[in-house]
Amino acid sequence: MTYHHDLEPHATDQSYAVRVKVETAYIAEQSSPEIDRYVFAYTITITNTGSVPARLLRRHWIITDANSKVQEVRGDGVIGEQPHLSPGQSYIYTSGAMLETPIGCMEGNYEMLADDGVEFEAPIPAFRLSMPHTLH
Repeated sequence: MTYHHDLEPHATDQSYAVRVKVETAYIAEQSSPEIDRYVFAYTITITNTGSVPARLLRRHWIITDANSKVQEVRGDGVIGEQPHLSPGQSYIYTSGAMLETPIGCMEGNYEMLADDGVEFEAPIPAFRLSMPHTLH
C-alpha cells in the first residue's frame, strides 16, 4: 500500500521556495513484526518552485514511532548527493526508515543554498508511515 502526501512549505519569499512530494510504502519483505522491525520506503520529489537556482546542502529528519521513540538524522545532502535545482527542476530519490512499531511519522527540513548566496530552509511537514491495515 502506498500513501501519497503533497507537502507545501510556508515561505515568505517565493524566490526561495521548494515543493516536496512524498510517497511512502511498507516493505514487508524486509520487516519482521515478531521482533518489532518495520521497514518503510519513502520516495521524495523535491521541486524548486522559486525563481533562484539552489543546492540542497543538508537534511534533518525527526522520525517518531507509535511509542514516542524519536530518532534524529542529520547529514549532508540526500543519498550521498547534493542536487542543484534550477527553477522548475525536480529531483527524485528513495530512502528508508526502520521503526519498532507499525505506525510512525517523519518530518524535517532541507537546508538549501541559493546561487545568489542566500541560505534557506525547506520545511517538510509531518507525514505518516504505516503498515497496511493498521489505519482505517
